[in-house]
Amino acid sequence: MAMMTDTHRPHASKPTAHAGEPTRPRTKSLRKRGFLSEYLRAPGQVGALLPSSGRLAERMLEGLDLDRVGSVVEFGPGTGAFTGHILSRLGPNTRYFAMELNPTMASAFRQRFPHAPLHQRCVSEVTQACELEGIRPGSVDVIVSGLPFAAFPCDLQTRILRAANSALRPGGRMVTFAYHVGLLLPAGRKFARKLPEHFSQVSRSRSVLLNVPPAFVYRCVK
Repeated sequence: MAMMTDTHRPHASKPTAHAGEPTRPRTKSLRKRGFLSEYLRAPGQVGALLPSSGRLAERMLEGLDLDRVGSVVEFGPGTGAFTGHILSRLGPNTRYFAMELNPTMASAFRQRFPHAPLHQRCVSEVTQACELEGIRPGSVDVIVSGLPFAAFPCDLQTRILRAANSALRPGGRMVTFAYHVGLLLPAGRKFARKLPEHFSQVSRSRSVLLNVPPAFVYRCVK
């Protein structure tokens, strides 16, 4: 698939709304309907019926100190449920870019965050995207992943985890979330077993019970 990027870096402050964006309640409704339609069309890419909650975003970013790191990559931002929280925490010299394969989600992301660099390609190609952004592969500080790993076949899980590990510096961190119900699926259980094969440290956060559905965060250190 063709790669599209925006060469402008985002500022550390939270981006303003797109000029053509409706008021917030209306926008949330539209995003949820778009998320549902994309889930029904391609559940293996979207993996959830609704965007993640703000509480889950806060739990994802706990302790990452994004204002002190040099580079942050976001995997599978979708419509940007975590992106605003990430951008508002970046330091003035922190590099950021996102990777989203789904074209509908990528379009929605660009409308919400027109100045945030976005690569429309599989995240297994993250090292290539790093090179295009002028970030040395193997030097990324933090990866924030919104990918539905429990919906992916095992070989794709492995490719993505290998790519994430290659992109991160020693001691770099990847955070990703999972739904408790996903642990009932074979792919969800296999993903949990794969993480220690690719990272030196893996831990789980407290549950975010008010997310729909309830979720938790995997915190992984290379």
